[in-house]
Amino acid sequence: MPEGPEDRDLVPEDLFRGFPQGLAVCRAVQDAVAAIGEAGVRVTKSQVAFRRRRGFAYVWRPGQYVRSDVPAVLSLALPRELVSARVKEVAHPSPGVWVHHVELSAPAEVDDEVVGWLTEAWAAGSGPGRQRESGSCSS
Repeated sequence: MPEGPEDRDLVPEDLFRGFPQGLAVCRAVQDAVAAIGEAGVRVTKSQVAFRRRRGFAYVWRPGQYVRSDVPAVLSLALPRELVSARVKEVAHPSPGVWVHHVELSAPAEVDDEVVGWLTEAWAAGSGPGRQRESGSCSS
């Protein structure tokens, strides 16, 4: 029997099928994370998660959930709350963790400021948790 999408690991191309700008943003985030250090990548039907011992950054397509023209959102788990006009929303799901949602319209928006936040999130992601890896944003 042929292998169906639910029978294999998902890849970012599955999540961003028909949304090339979102996939390009995902690739820019993945490139930035790779330049920072080693991290696992896990793709689900809803997001691309970047992990060390625990998840620290997530790229997702907002159009799956709400009406939006933004091709991708980067969610960053940090040990502090960021104050920036670029942060659309902040959640505080548990003590010591703030999740920041940053809308990204183009790969160029993964700039020095975003890379700085990714670096901080990457360092915080080395805390307790488990690491899983599959998929990537490359074709």
